[in-house]
Amino acid sequence: MSEYINKLIADVKAKNPAEPEFHQAVTEVVESLEVVLKKHPEYRSAKILERMVEPERVIMFRVAWVDDQGEIHVNRGFRVQMNSAIGPYKGGLRFHPSVNLGILKFLAFEQVFKNSLTTLPMGGGKGGSDFDPKGKSDNEVMRFCQSFMTELFRHIGADTDVPAGDIGVGGREIGYLFGQYKRLAGEYTGVLTGKGINWGGSLVRPEATGFGAVYFAKEMLKTKGHDVEGKTFAVSGFGNVAWGAVMKINELGGKVVTLSGPDGFIYDKDGVKGEKIDFMLKMRASAKDSVKDYADKFGVEFHAGKRPWSVKVDVAMPCATQNEIFTDDAKELLKNGCMCITEGANMPTTLEAYKVIEDAKILFSPGKASNAGGVATSGLEMSQNSMRLPWSREEVDRRLQEIMINIHDTCVRTSAKYGMPGNYVAGANIAGFLKVADAMMDQGVV
Repeated sequence: MSEYINKLIADVKAKNPAEPEFHQAVTEVVESLEVVLKKHPEYRSAKILERMVEPERVIMFRVAWVDDQGEIHVNRGFRVQMNSAIGPYKGGLRFHPSVNLGILKFLAFEQVFKNSLTTLPMGGGKGGSDFDPKGKSDNEVMRFCQSFMTELFRHIGADTDVPAGDIGVGGREIGYLFGQYKRLAGEYTGVLTGKGINWGGSLVRPEATGFGAVYFAKEMLKTKGHDVEGKTFAVSGFGNVAWGAVMKINELGGKVVTLSGPDGFIYDKDGVKGEKIDFMLKMRASAKDSVKDYADKFGVEFHAGKRPWSVKVDVAMPCATQNEIFTDDAKELLKNGCMCITEGANMPTTLEAYKVIEDAKILFSPGKASNAGGVATSGLEMSQNSMRLPWSREEVDRRLQEIMINIHDTCVRTSAKYGMPGNYVAGANIAGFLKVADAMMDQGVV
């Protein structure tokens, strides 16, 4: 690795202490850009990477709200507006106790490249709060969302920054946030995506990230002469991403044998299908965050405190959260003959685990490419809002599939062009970087 890349990573770590997820995201990207910087020294002269790793704006604010017993609580709200070179900031809001500035900077940084890959005009951003909606009443969630939006509304807009949902922010939360924005701004615009179908939302949006990841996996398998049909999948999580992935895998003839939660994972040798998929929604709605309920309901194996990567499968799809595949997990997947890992979550594979997978030369896609279906469909929702014209489920799904096929083809072409054929990580990072970098060059030093 060049002295320049080493110094850049060291500077990021020094300027952003105690933010390991952000350090990891930057390292993963810039290491694969060395070949581009050698070929295009103008990016280095213009300090493009130094500008990309620094958010254009970070907004941090107090969120005070009152619970049903009249007690006041204080949480912290964030919005990281990372890069707007190719469009308004776009990225989700996450409500979870683990939320901090470092995690949101990592997510915003990833979002810049992900949004670039979709070819839609969207910059990158991310936001959220350390508020935990689990166990809260609807009225408590509403009061929190109204307080959160009372500060955030002045920083967002349909042509400025368009947030969406993420972990802890579903249709209920988006509704309360949108209602408060409308009240404060005095306008009805597509300022949030993931809205209800009756008031500007897009069909397929809840399932889109999972659907898109499976479409991407299908294209990956195709490069080796395989298909989803007849393949066995390990899926982690049981939220929106996992739910969408399980539905689409079943539709395409595959079989999902695992789901997971913070409490462990289930192994269902007969496959997660039919009423079992519907039960995933009930588990999520219960707010218990327990996958054991599935094992109790359907009488399948439950492995407490473990991740689902020890099971013999053809394809692994981590769909839960960051850093859930570690070195030992990667070795176990390889030992059991896994031929493809398609990330449905954001950065679920550690750098060390990725090195093991890369050396084994199996199919592997980074989340910024394979989980871009969610934000792509959010982009489609923005288009529908601008036109005041809703599209059918079939139309949205068709456009989503086209976008995912295009992202896959872009990754394959770009990795081959820069001498790393079949390396989806390099292809995604380089292709995403080039579009944003060229826009930044065109727009001058801003």
